[in-house]
Amino acid sequence: MPETTTSAIEARQTGTRVVTFGIAAIVAILFAAAIALFLNLPDANAFNERVEQLFVANDDLTTQAELKLLEILAQSGTAFSDTLSSYRFVIFVLLVFSTALLIAAVSFLVMLVLLNRRMGQIERKGIEVNSLLISRDQKTVYLNNFEFKLTDAAIETLSVLAEARMDDEVLSGAEIEGVISGRDASDCDEAAGATRIKRLRDSLGNQMISELLVKNIARKGYMLAIDKNVIRMV
Repeated sequence: MPETTTSAIEARQTGTRVVTFGIAAIVAILFAAAIALFLNLPDANAFNERVEQLFVANDDLTTQAELKLLEILAQSGTAFSDTLSSYRFVIFVLLVFSTALLIAAVSFLVMLVLLNRRMGQIERKGIEVNSLLISRDQKTVYLNNFEFKLTDAAIETLSVLAEARMDDEVLSGAEIEGVISGRDASDCDEAAGATRIKRLRDSLGNQMISELLVKNIARKGYMLAIDKNVIRMV
């Protein structure tokens, strides 16, 4: 069980590093792309400068039509400058939006990978239990601070399994029935103990918790798949 905890911590640390480096790489790439893009965009005053050169180079244009043409060119330069400025703003907004989307995508991807890895660890090693408190008087079980109200029979079954786990024992169905009923295991039916295990799992409710918490070892019996040091009984 300590190995499972260590693996989970290492997985979280690895995931945090991957997310950090991934986000930093995305921001750096988009920042470099934004600089290259803005540097290669034409100057907003480029058109106006060309029109100004036309005015200077053709100061002999004096007719009304020629002056009107130069005026139209100057107005076109101003319109081009305003349009290019708006394009720069739109490009900036799109870059910020794409950065946010990529960061979110990387974060969710890493979260999914870590979640799948964690679920795989749970499937292979069983549920990670940090504390198991059994209160017979209150007919309550606290599993990782989650409260479960159980019947008298379910509490007795879980208590027997917990005591066996603290002694590193695996109990068969007949032995479980014998301990609870006070009879010799040879006089008890294996199916009676299996029925008690089934009722305990039904009382716990959550299928994943019940199936992974109470392990069925083939041809041996039943045991709690948790660290015996986390078990407390009151």
